Amino acid sequence: MRADRLVATLLLLQSRGRVTAADLATELEVSVATARRDLEALSAAGIPVYPQAGRGGGWSLVGGARTDLSGLSAPEAQALFLLVGPAAAVSGEAKAALRKLVRALPKGFRADAEAAASATMIDPARWGEQDKRRPETVDVLQAAVVRRRKIRITYAKHARDRSVRLVAPWGLVDKDDVWYLIAGTDNGQRTFRVDRIVETEPTDEPADRPDDFVLAEAWERVVGEVEDKRSRTTAVVLAPTRHVSVLRTHFGRHCRVEEDYADGRSRVHVAAPTPLDIARHLAGWGAQLEVVEPPSVKAELGRIGAELADRYAE
Repeated sequence: MRADRLVATLLLLQSRGRVTAADLATELEVSVATARRDLEALSAAGIPVYPQAGRGGGWSLVGGARTDLSGLSAPEAQALFLLVGPAAAVSGEAKAALRKLVRALPKGFRADAEAAASATMIDPARWGEQDKRRPETVDVLQAAVVRRRKIRITYAKHARDRSVRLVAPWGLVDKDDVWYLIAGTDNGQRTFRVDRIVETEPTDEPADRPDDFVLAEAWERVVGEVEDKRSRTTAVVLAPTRHVSVLRTHFGRHCRVEEDYADGRSRVHVAAPTPLDIARHLAGWGAQLEVVEPPSVKAELGRIGAELADRYAE
């Protein structure tokens, strides 16, 4: 049984008091047999759920039992609220949810949890940048993911290259303040940049998601494919050892030190999509760096140097 369906079943029991297997099947869009198995599985797992036969019967929680967060230890509660606290600044709904979570904790944990929730804030804007706001499109896509409904999107790869697609949204990823949608299409799994989605149209058509789909694993594969494309050209450079950290800032995971020399220099491998991309990063270093290979990067550096010398020569 899927964990999300188990939680949904338990919440329905809490909110309605009593439900039938048919009610649950309609609400969760599963068969009556599946709904009945889920209820039986809850009971077998120790949740105080019991059936009542006859007219007006159904399944109920014994004594109106409710779930809470009393199973958390003090360190676990603090870790949880350190994580969700900054997110509560996003909306009034998130703040209300946080208050309810605090009230669900044992009294002895509440003060520390409230302190943890307000201990951290996130400012996503870099120095000199304007405040960043989450695209409104993200809310529409998130609703479609949660409701498991297909959505029609107008996607613009380039200014004049637009296409309309009906996709099954499987999950959203926020990577360095750039949002991505992972979705199922007629051609299989695809990844879309949310800032290139110019129009959205939710539908009531069910969106199937593979039972073995795990968003984190799917995104890890996407990252691997992208990083492979970003490292198609590799260069070997000799750089002052004390400045290797700056190279790592420029090239990220595509900067690897092969060897440190006694003369204070290091042999470093850097990678980027093209020789020009590498040359652009290295040109500002002047004679502090020496490119050992490949010739293509040396040629790009020579061309950039000649252009600058021609432009600014007296």
